[in-house]
Amino acid sequence: MDSLKLVNRELKYKAHRVKVYEDTLEKPTGERVHYDFVENRNGSGVLLVDNTGKLLFVKQYRNSINGMDIEIPAGCAEVVDNEGASSDYRSPENTFYRCALREAEEETGLIPTKLTFVSYILAAAGLFSERTAVYIGTDLVEGRVSRDPDEYIEIIKLTLDEAMELIEQGVIVDSKTIIAIQYYALNKDNLKR
Repeated sequence: MDSLKLVNRELKYKAHRVKVYEDTLEKPTGERVHYDFVENRNGSGVLLVDNTGKLLFVKQYRNSINGMDIEIPAGCAEVVDNEGASSDYRSPENTFYRCALREAEEETGLIPTKLTFVSYILAAAGLFSERTAVYIGTDLVEGRVSRDPDEYIEIIKLTLDEAMELIEQGVIVDSKTIIAIQYYALNKDNLKR
């Protein structure tokens, strides 16, 4: 199957965190079609597991749902575009790896000394550029909380069963968080090695 070719990308709106474009694409037949494209920053999220097996989450307000959300610690990486997005996410030199460590410490005051890469996710492949790398962080050591001025965070500790129940109840709805919890549920015995 032939693919579409990007002919033009026109900036329609620039906000605090995102840019909205109208893309003009050409089909193999020559017909032109239009798509929306939202450029957003990339980032990382990390599910922290303490030495008792409890999972650590942050509970914070999210304006997109007009309410509180329970998530893994996460934030924006230094890179904006997707160049190098397929690089080695397991390397301590990787931007996404460094971001996961930074966000864990900033939001919880804990630093994982072992970081396991799970996957990267696309927020919405048909619309957003944003990629989020997901990690599991274990062997935690004390660091220093250093939250952003707009962050109002409560730390929540849950057992795996409690976290799975909150997914089932529709309380935990964040995709990166659900992926991290389910990965941990499937691989927790291997992560202890």
